[in-house]
Amino acid sequence: MTCAAAPESDARPVVRRFCCATARERRVSRRRARSRWSPGFWLPTVVAVGVTAVVWELVAIGNPYLLPRLGLVGQQLITNTGYYLDNAWVTLSEALVGLAIGFAAALVVAVLVTESGILRRAIMPLAVILNVMPVVAIAPALVVAFGFGPAPKLIVTALITFFPMLMNLITGLNSVSPPILQVFSTLHASRLEVLGRLRLPGSLPYVFAGLRVVFPLSLVGAVVAEFIAPGASKGLGTVISVASANSKLAVVYAAIVCLAIMGALLLLGVTLLEKRVLRWHESQQPRQR
Repeated sequence: MTCAAAPESDARPVVRRFCCATARERRVSRRRARSRWSPGFWLPTVVAVGVTAVVWELVAIGNPYLLPRLGLVGQQLITNTGYYLDNAWVTLSEALVGLAIGFAAALVVAVLVTESGILRRAIMPLAVILNVMPVVAIAPALVVAFGFGPAPKLIVTALITFFPMLMNLITGLNSVSPPILQVFSTLHASRLEVLGRLRLPGSLPYVFAGLRVVFPLSLVGAVVAEFIAPGASKGLGTVISVASANSKLAVVYAAIVCLAIMGALLLLGVTLLEKRVLRWHESQQPRQR
């Protein structure tokens, strides 16, 4: 007894629905891309910036010792562009190197506590204690131990970024679906293969979510370290500290504007990289409205 072949017409509705869904996704994607360039998309941002500028100016006129005029801040940035760029580069370098150290340490610890229950019970309490310990309080001890060079600033930045990245990595490494783990176990995959082919790729959405948090924190850590390190001669933290001591508010807020721009550019870079790397993830798929 042979089974009759399914008529060709039975497959047509399925193919038609698939083609319609694909075309609909393309239309939604094109509509979203066009909406980003429409005036209505940017209007709320422009209005918010304008209102903030007006409030700033009103406060600066009423109390010049609290806020400088925006014109003075802009004049500082334009007149001393090279000065601010040099110091911004120092702070950015410290932030990125410290972040890289903190990320590497968090990745190693996350893998260890994911693979071993004994190590998890041994390491996690220490990580929690390290997180609740005020880094500003131990920074002077780091200066005494490592001198006035870049090492204390890098360690402070790494400590500030370590714990948030660690928690995101642990969550990501443990987010793998049990049925998929069972498939790898059935195929006799080693722990290293499960880690490299399943856990690490599956943790990427959590990694990027953590990076969006720790990039601004790395700038905060670098600036705080420059505040504390007495040997710091460059960096936006040093600029803010010296200018505050001399009551130069325009210089202080010009440095703060530089920090804000750097933070925004870093977040933009992370977002663009996430869209590129996680094109397969559901969070990057076009949504219907």
